[in-house]
Amino acid sequence: MAYKANAKSIDLHKVQMDAEQSYKDGFFCDEAVLETIINNFEVDIPHEVICMVSGMSVGVGRSGCMCGAANGGVAAIGMLFGRDKKLGPKDPDVNKCMAMTHELHEWFTKTNGKNSMCCRVLTKEFNMAEGEHKPQCIYFTGLCAYKTAEILARELGIPVTNDELVLKKKEELHAA
Repeated sequence: MAYKANAKSIDLHKVQMDAEQSYKDGFFCDEAVLETIINNFEVDIPHEVICMVSGMSVGVGRSGCMCGAANGGVAAIGMLFGRDKKLGPKDPDVNKCMAMTHELHEWFTKTNGKNSMCCRVLTKEFNMAEGEHKPQCIYFTGLCAYKTAEILARELGIPVTNDELVLKKKEELHAA
């Protein structure tokens, strides 16, 4: 493990709400997820590490590819379970890390209601220049932070409290 989580328990509902608030306060989705995981898991790492994911925003540099919120979750999992040694593709640690990121990918693809991880697909009905996507992207940020925290807590053996996941309907995201 590259970094250590020092949290004694994780409130999953708080994680979801913290990530949404971080986005509202000015971070992009990926930055908000990573900041939320660092803070809630009490990872002793410089806050500046968030800079590493800034380029993943809006589907990687506004290209509309992979959802930034999911990218933030992948980075957070890697922060705690990634590797820094060249041990090849059979290294059990890297395979465990990839299994966790795969779980996040599959869960988010299913849960977001659009069966996609592509930012362009997730936001196609919105005028991005007008900010119409923001309520949905704030919500997706919370979802990815929640699931990332759930996976990390399970794998780290950290007890979970308040596991209420707030799910919204498509109409709620357009009305926000």
